[in-house]
Amino acid sequence: MHNRTLLTLAPLIYVAWSDGTLTEPEIKRIRQQLAGQGAAVQQVLDDWLDPAEPPSPSQLLGLLQMMREACGAAQPKKFKSLADFGRFLGRRANDRSDAPTPELRALREVEDALGVVGTEALRAILGRPTDEAEASATRPPDPDVLRAFVEAERLDIRRLVFKMLERPEFDRSTIESIADYRASVLAWCEILAQKGVGSYGYPAEYEGEANIPKSIAAFETLGFFDLSLLVKFGVHFGLFGGSVLQLGTRKHHDKYLRAIGSFELPGCFAMTETGHGSNVRDIETTASYDIQTDEFIIHTPSRSAWKDYIGNAALHGRMATVFAQLEVNGEQHGVHAFLVPLRDEQGVVLPGITIEDAGHKVGLNGVDNGRIAFDGVRVPRENLLNRFADVSADGQYSSPIPSASRRFFTMLGTLVAGRVSIAAASCTAAKLGLAIATTRAAQRRQFGPEGMPEVPILSYRTVQRRLLPSLARTYALDFAIHDTVRLFRSPHPEAQDLEMRAAALKAMASRHAVDALQFARELCGGQGYMWENRIGELRADTDIFTTFEGANTVLWQLVAKGLLTDFREQFEELRIWAAVRHLTARAGTAVVELNPLITRKTDVEHLRDPDFHASALRFREARLLHSAATRLRNLIKERGDSFEAVNEVQDHLVKLAEAYAERLVLESFQARVTRAQNEQVRHSMAALCALYALSCIEHDRGWFLESGYLEPVKSKAIRSELNDACRRMAQSAQLLVDAWGIPERLFQQTLFV
Repeated sequence: MHNRTLLTLAPLIYVAWSDGTLTEPEIKRIRQQLAGQGAAVQQVLDDWLDPAEPPSPSQLLGLLQMMREACGAAQPKKFKSLADFGRFLGRRANDRSDAPTPELRALREVEDALGVVGTEALRAILGRPTDEAEASATRPPDPDVLRAFVEAERLDIRRLVFKMLERPEFDRSTIESIADYRASVLAWCEILAQKGVGSYGYPAEYEGEANIPKSIAAFETLGFFDLSLLVKFGVHFGLFGGSVLQLGTRKHHDKYLRAIGSFELPGCFAMTETGHGSNVRDIETTASYDIQTDEFIIHTPSRSAWKDYIGNAALHGRMATVFAQLEVNGEQHGVHAFLVPLRDEQGVVLPGITIEDAGHKVGLNGVDNGRIAFDGVRVPRENLLNRFADVSADGQYSSPIPSASRRFFTMLGTLVAGRVSIAAASCTAAKLGLAIATTRAAQRRQFGPEGMPEVPILSYRTVQRRLLPSLARTYALDFAIHDTVRLFRSPHPEAQDLEMRAAALKAMASRHAVDALQFARELCGGQGYMWENRIGELRADTDIFTTFEGANTVLWQLVAKGLLTDFREQFEELRIWAAVRHLTARAGTAVVELNPLITRKTDVEHLRDPDFHASALRFREARLLHSAATRLRNLIKERGDSFEAVNEVQDHLVKLAEAYAERLVLESFQARVTRAQNEQVRHSMAALCALYALSCIEHDRGWFLESGYLEPVKSKAIRSELNDACRRMAQSAQLLVDAWGIPERLFQQTLFV
């Protein structure tokens, strides 16, 4: 009798304790719900619900084994709740007894009172049934087919660059000092330039291919080999060369692009100042036009105006694109870009130029960062990069863009490829670190059942729960970045949309790289702390990615500002009917999304549904956008100070921008899945995409619960489904990192300076 009753209650008891320590109120609630069910029931409750003596892990394991043995071959999908399962077990135990099975009608009420998701809990007890769809999702695709899908049109350039990096000149083991390192990085850039790699993004008439996607693909591939090379390569060919291409006109292209592409004219990108990092609009360096000599005078008025952290400046740069405040005839025209020679052909610093070596950095010590000051340095009028503004010989300023503010942001917007490139490089670093850690997790063994061999640490849920979401996020970001790179093929991409995407992806990817590499270091244990493991180098080199090309917090606010533009126009111009239509549509969406049937829905098909994932992330972004706009409007009306209003809701704006980024990334991932032609690849990627989406929702479940989009029962179901998804996907973890095609030799550290 006791055994039969225990089996009836066992599912509830097991789930209650295995999910954490039961509290006094929870135990009291269970007893109240089951009051009056008979002495046998009360005896089981006394035995198993004593908070002073909770069941031991071995007792819970015994309970689990007893349930599984009593259940036989029954699958969890046969049962709708723990109560159903308990009654089934009770009847099984009663087959050889004349005693009646107790009718525990209150079991379902106990489940609801505790917030237990019965269907999910049953899968934890009995395991998930394997249907054909799941078999397809977990059956690994062919590695070569998966790699072709992941890399797409990047595959050929990846192979080409990896082949170049096999040359004996790219041997890092001979480097013994920072001076050696800088010299080697310079030599590597020269070799790549000779092979035409640096010119991929330049027009064909300047020995290029006018192929920015190919240029970015080559750039990010270099990151697998050496991030100092990636940065110096990017500073020269991307930032310096890109500024000449994008901000200059034909005369600049004809004069400089061939020399830049061949690395005959090493260059710098001098925007940042000691006292002005992200705030480029208010930099102090001046460029005054001298009508008598037809020259601009470039001057550094104070120590805070020194150009700082400038890559390629300390040793090798011969020319810089210098951003300065333009003054013509006593009138200020804002920030413009000028080409300023730094050194002669022998590398001697020119008169009026002062350069300091920035010295030893936390990482990227193969890059010669420096500080530059200008003391009345004169450059010809033609050295103004004049695509968006010009100055005539007689001192007349002209621009096709009348607004100084719009002209400034248009100028910066043309350099958006730099941010996309850093996002791609961040993904490269995350891939390499996670590939190293995943391979080690699959091979390294620890602990295991008593008396049995140790098991791979990849078998542990705590490892799976951090590793698999990180892999999924890396895949998701990679697809979104790749989709954004494709936009550069369009002759007229939407400038604001491209700038927002680039800013969001750079901020999201660089933060992810830092987090992924920290986890990878921890996963490798003590080995991960050894310099011979490349993760330490990767962590040091990528930490700055969160800062350069725009500090992430500033970029998030840039994204939020773009999202708020339409709202601001509605508020300022009193577009009442537009606002009414928006609010009506939003209310209609809320009726559907916040329906209790949806907020509590926990079946597996729903939790894995791409439409649910997309709807959740779209709802969060829309709600945050509306609430941020409303708060800003009210604060501005109340205080009349837009700066203070924005400052007060800054955290809200960052949250909005992050929501936009995660939604954008999910949509790219989902679109990529639908384009997969191979069935196994499609199923595998769909499962990984769902894992990414659910991890986003779970990570922000506090917000979703507060907003009423989820109820606790659904939040718990998502957690359970994520646990299961990570378990299923763990068997494909090695395949997922192998699909990136990273040569194994790049897993080993050969640089020891």
